Amino acid sequence: MNNIESNVSSTSFASLRVSPERKKELLKFCSNLSINFKNLNLLDLAFHHRSFSNESTEYLHYNNERLEFLGDSVLGLVTADFLYNDMEKNTEGDLSKIKANVVSEKSLAPIAINKMHIDKYLVLGKGEEYTGGRHKAAILADAVEAVIGALYLDSGFDSAKKLVLELIVPEIRKVQQDRGNRDHKTLLQEFYQKKNKDWPVYELVKKTGPDHDRTFWVTVHLGSESFGPESGKSKKSAEQNAARKACIALGVEKD
Repeated sequence: MNNIESNVSSTSFASLRVSPERKKELLKFCSNLSINFKNLNLLDLAFHHRSFSNESTEYLHYNNERLEFLGDSVLGLVTADFLYNDMEKNTEGDLSKIKANVVSEKSLAPIAINKMHIDKYLVLGKGEEYTGGRHKAAILADAVEAVIGALYLDSGFDSAKKLVLELIVPEIRKVQQDRGNRDHKTLLQEFYQKKNKDWPVYELVKKTGPDHDRTFWVTVHLGSESFGPESGKSKKSAEQNAARKACIALGVEKD
Protein backbone atom coordinates (compact mmCIF):
# COMPACT_ATOMS: atom_id res chain seq x y z
CA MET A 1 0.00 0.00 0.00
CA ASN A 2 1.35 3.42 -0.97
CA ASN A 3 1.38 5.70 2.07
CA ILE A 4 2.76 8.69 0.17
CA GLU A 5 0.77 11.53 -1.39
CA SER A 6 2.72 13.27 -4.14
CA ASN A 7 2.74 14.25 -7.80
CA VAL A 8 6.51 14.64 -8.05
CA SER A 9 8.67 12.66 -10.44
CA SER A 10 10.54 9.51 -9.45
CA THR A 11 13.83 11.42 -9.27
CA SER A 12 12.71 14.11 -6.82
CA PHE A 13 11.21 13.53 -3.37
CA ALA A 14 11.62 17.01 -1.90
CA SER A 15 7.87 17.65 -1.74
CA LEU A 16 6.65 14.24 -0.67
CA ARG A 17 4.00 14.29 2.01
CA VAL A 18 2.83 11.41 4.17
CA SER A 19 -0.89 10.82 4.36
CA PRO A 20 -2.78 11.87 7.53
CA GLU A 21 -3.24 8.21 8.45
CA ARG A 22 0.45 7.50 7.98
CA LYS A 23 1.37 10.58 9.99
CA LYS A 24 -0.61 9.22 12.95
CA GLU A 25 1.26 5.93 12.68
CA LEU A 26 4.63 7.65 12.56
CA LEU A 27 3.82 9.86 15.54
CA LYS A 28 2.83 6.74 17.48
CA PHE A 29 6.20 5.20 16.61
CA CYS A 30 7.98 8.32 17.89
CA SER A 31 5.94 8.36 21.09
CA ASN A 32 6.79 4.75 21.83
CA LEU A 33 10.52 5.54 21.68
CA SER A 34 10.28 9.06 23.17
CA ILE A 35 11.85 10.62 20.08
CA ASN A 36 10.80 13.57 17.94
CA PHE A 37 11.07 14.18 14.21
CA LYS A 38 10.78 17.62 12.68
CA ASN A 39 10.59 16.02 9.24
CA LEU A 40 8.35 12.95 9.23
CA ASN A 41 9.27 12.34 5.59
CA LEU A 42 12.69 11.17 6.74
CA LEU A 43 11.21 8.76 9.25
CA ASP A 44 8.74 7.47 6.66
CA LEU A 45 11.60 6.85 4.23
CA ALA A 46 13.39 4.77 6.86
CA PHE A 47 10.61 2.18 6.67
CA HIS A 48 10.52 1.84 2.88
CA HIS A 49 12.25 -1.33 1.74
CA ARG A 50 13.76 -1.50 -1.73
CA SER A 51 11.15 -4.11 -2.72
CA PHE A 52 8.61 -1.29 -2.66
CA SER A 53 10.66 1.05 -4.83
CA ASN A 54 11.57 -1.79 -7.20
CA GLU A 55 7.88 -2.35 -7.93
CA SER A 56 7.09 1.33 -8.47
CA THR A 57 8.30 3.39 -11.43
CA GLU A 58 7.08 6.55 -9.70
CA TYR A 59 9.13 5.88 -6.57
CA LEU A 60 11.99 4.02 -8.19
CA HIS A 61 14.67 5.24 -5.75
CA TYR A 62 12.46 5.80 -2.70
CA ASN A 63 13.91 3.31 -0.20
CA ASN A 64 15.86 3.27 3.05
CA GLU A 65 19.22 1.97 1.83
CA ARG A 66 21.08 5.29 2.02
CA LEU A 67 19.70 5.95 5.50
CA GLU A 68 20.74 2.43 6.49
CA PHE A 69 24.29 3.16 5.29
CA LEU A 70 24.42 6.30 7.41
CA GLY A 71 22.76 4.73 10.45
CA ASP A 72 25.15 1.79 10.42
CA SER A 73 28.07 4.19 10.90
CA VAL A 74 26.32 6.12 13.68
CA LEU A 75 25.41 2.88 15.43
CA GLY A 76 28.97 1.59 15.20
CA LEU A 77 30.53 4.81 16.46
CA VAL A 78 28.19 5.21 19.44
CA THR A 79 28.61 1.56 20.42
CA ALA A 80 32.40 1.72 20.13
CA ASP A 81 32.54 4.96 22.14
CA PHE A 82 30.42 3.45 24.91
CA LEU A 83 32.49 0.26 25.10
CA TYR A 84 35.77 2.19 25.09
CA ASN A 85 34.73 4.19 28.15
CA ASP A 86 32.77 1.43 29.89
CA MET A 87 35.42 -1.31 29.68
CA GLU A 88 38.69 0.48 30.38
CA LYS A 89 40.58 -2.65 31.41
CA ASN A 90 39.59 -4.78 28.42
CA THR A 91 41.60 -5.36 25.27
CA GLU A 92 40.69 -4.24 21.77
CA GLY A 93 39.77 -7.83 21.00
CA ASP A 94 37.24 -7.94 23.83
CA LEU A 95 35.63 -4.68 22.71
CA SER A 96 35.48 -5.81 19.09
CA LYS A 97 33.77 -9.08 19.98
CA ILE A 98 31.07 -7.38 22.04
CA LYS A 99 30.54 -4.68 19.43
CA ALA A 100 30.20 -7.26 16.66
CA ASN A 101 27.67 -9.15 18.77
CA VAL A 102 25.38 -6.26 19.69
CA VAL A 103 25.30 -4.50 16.29
CA SER A 104 24.70 -7.74 14.40
CA GLU A 105 21.53 -8.68 12.56
CA LYS A 106 20.94 -11.32 15.23
CA SER A 107 20.72 -8.64 17.93
CA LEU A 108 19.08 -5.85 15.94
CA ALA A 109 16.17 -7.90 14.59
CA PRO A 110 14.75 -8.67 18.07
CA ILE A 111 15.22 -4.99 18.99
CA ALA A 112 13.22 -4.06 15.88
CA ILE A 113 10.35 -6.34 16.89
CA ASN A 114 10.29 -6.14 20.69
CA LYS A 115 11.38 -2.57 21.39
CA MET A 116 10.62 -0.60 18.24
CA HIS A 117 7.75 -2.60 16.68
CA ILE A 118 9.20 -1.78 13.27
CA ASP A 119 7.35 -4.67 11.64
CA LYS A 120 4.12 -2.67 11.94
CA TYR A 121 5.52 0.29 10.00
CA LEU A 122 7.45 -1.33 7.16
CA VAL A 123 6.44 -0.54 3.59
CA LEU A 124 7.23 -3.53 1.37
CA GLY A 125 6.63 -4.60 -2.19
CA LYS A 126 3.87 -7.12 -2.80
CA GLY A 127 6.29 -9.96 -3.41
CA GLU A 128 8.28 -9.31 -0.24
CA GLU A 129 5.08 -8.95 1.78
CA TYR A 130 3.81 -12.24 0.43
CA THR A 131 7.00 -14.10 1.39
CA GLY A 132 7.01 -12.85 4.99
CA GLY A 133 9.41 -9.95 4.58
CA ARG A 134 7.83 -8.10 7.49
CA HIS A 135 9.50 -10.61 9.81
CA LYS A 136 12.79 -11.22 8.02
CA ALA A 137 15.77 -10.47 10.27
CA ALA A 138 17.80 -8.69 7.57
CA ILE A 139 14.98 -6.30 6.65
CA LEU A 140 14.23 -5.55 10.30
CA ALA A 141 17.89 -4.94 11.21
CA ASP A 142 18.36 -2.70 8.19
CA ALA A 143 15.31 -0.66 9.19
CA VAL A 144 16.73 -0.13 12.70
CA GLU A 145 19.86 1.35 11.16
CA ALA A 146 17.77 3.44 8.76
CA VAL A 147 15.77 4.94 11.63
CA ILE A 148 19.02 5.83 13.41
CA GLY A 149 20.30 7.44 10.22
CA ALA A 150 17.06 9.38 9.76
CA LEU A 151 17.13 10.65 13.34
CA TYR A 152 20.74 11.73 12.92
CA LEU A 153 19.84 13.79 9.85
CA ASP A 154 16.69 15.21 11.40
CA SER A 155 17.81 16.02 14.94
CA GLY A 156 21.59 15.67 15.09
CA PHE A 157 24.14 13.32 16.58
CA ASP A 158 23.13 13.73 20.23
CA SER A 159 19.55 12.63 19.57
CA ALA A 160 20.72 9.67 17.53
CA LYS A 161 23.27 8.75 20.22
CA LYS A 162 20.59 8.82 22.91
CA LEU A 163 18.41 6.41 20.94
CA VAL A 164 21.30 4.07 20.15
CA LEU A 165 22.35 3.86 23.79
CA GLU A 166 18.79 3.11 24.91
CA LEU A 167 18.59 0.27 22.42
CA ILE A 168 22.12 -1.14 22.61
CA VAL A 169 23.31 -0.80 26.22
CA PRO A 170 20.89 -3.50 27.49
CA GLU A 171 22.32 -5.84 24.84
CA ILE A 172 25.86 -4.98 25.91
CA ARG A 173 24.98 -5.76 29.53
CA LYS A 174 23.60 -9.15 28.52
CA VAL A 175 26.90 -10.09 26.90
CA GLN A 176 28.92 -8.70 29.80
CA GLN A 177 26.83 -10.72 32.24
CA ASP A 178 27.15 -13.82 30.08
CA ARG A 179 23.47 -13.79 29.16
CA GLY A 180 24.06 -13.12 25.49
CA ASN A 181 24.63 -15.63 22.74
CA ARG A 182 28.20 -16.55 23.66
CA ASP A 183 30.30 -18.62 21.32
CA HIS A 184 31.46 -21.20 23.85
CA LYS A 185 33.62 -23.07 21.35
CA THR A 186 35.63 -19.95 20.59
CA LEU A 187 36.01 -19.11 24.28
CA LEU A 188 37.19 -22.63 25.06
CA GLN A 189 39.63 -22.68 22.16
CA GLU A 190 41.17 -19.32 23.12
CA PHE A 191 41.54 -20.43 26.74
CA TYR A 192 42.98 -23.84 25.88
CA GLN A 193 45.46 -22.60 23.30
CA LYS A 194 47.01 -20.13 25.72
CA LYS A 195 48.68 -23.10 27.41
CA ASN A 196 48.56 -25.82 24.75
CA LYS A 197 49.40 -26.16 21.08
CA ASP A 198 46.57 -28.61 20.50
CA TRP A 199 42.96 -27.78 19.68
CA PRO A 200 39.86 -29.02 21.51
CA VAL A 201 38.57 -32.19 19.85
CA TYR A 202 34.81 -32.76 19.56
CA GLU A 203 33.56 -36.34 19.39
CA LEU A 204 30.04 -37.25 18.31
CA VAL A 205 29.25 -39.99 20.83
CA LYS A 206 25.79 -40.96 19.67
CA LYS A 207 22.58 -39.91 17.95
CA THR A 208 19.16 -40.69 19.36
CA GLY A 209 15.59 -40.31 18.19
CA PRO A 210 13.90 -40.68 14.79
CA ASP A 211 15.30 -39.04 11.66
CA HIS A 212 12.90 -36.09 11.88
CA ASP A 213 13.70 -35.41 15.54
CA ARG A 214 17.33 -36.31 16.15
CA THR A 215 19.27 -35.55 19.34
CA PHE A 216 23.05 -35.42 19.09
CA TRP A 217 25.46 -36.15 21.96
CA VAL A 218 28.97 -34.70 21.89
CA THR A 219 32.00 -34.90 24.18
CA VAL A 220 34.87 -32.42 23.99
CA HIS A 221 38.40 -33.65 24.69
CA LEU A 222 41.15 -31.37 25.98
CA GLY A 223 44.20 -33.58 25.99
CA SER A 224 43.59 -36.14 28.74
CA GLU A 225 40.47 -34.35 30.05
CA SER A 226 37.00 -34.88 28.65
CA PHE A 227 33.74 -33.02 29.21
CA GLY A 228 30.33 -34.36 28.28
CA PRO A 229 28.58 -35.88 26.57
CA GLU A 230 26.14 -32.98 26.14
CA SER A 231 23.08 -33.03 23.92
CA GLY A 232 21.61 -30.75 21.26
CA LYS A 233 19.10 -30.88 18.41
CA SER A 234 21.99 -30.41 15.99
CA LYS A 235 25.63 -31.45 16.09
CA LYS A 236 26.63 -27.79 16.24
CA SER A 237 24.45 -27.04 19.27
CA ALA A 238 25.66 -30.18 21.03
CA GLU A 239 29.26 -29.05 20.48
CA GLN A 240 28.41 -25.63 21.91
CA ASN A 241 26.84 -27.25 24.97
CA ALA A 242 29.86 -29.50 25.51
CA ALA A 243 32.16 -26.48 25.17
CA ARG A 244 30.05 -24.55 27.66
CA LYS A 245 30.31 -27.41 30.17
CA ALA A 246 34.09 -27.41 29.77
CA CYS A 247 34.26 -23.64 30.13
CA ILE A 248 32.30 -23.74 33.37
CA ALA A 249 34.38 -26.61 34.76
CA LEU A 250 37.61 -24.76 33.94
CA GLY A 251 36.41 -21.45 35.34
CA VAL A 252 36.27 -19.70 31.97
CA GLU A 253 32.55 -19.01 32.44
CA LYS A 254 30.12 -18.90 35.32
CA ASP A 255 27.19 -21.29 35.49
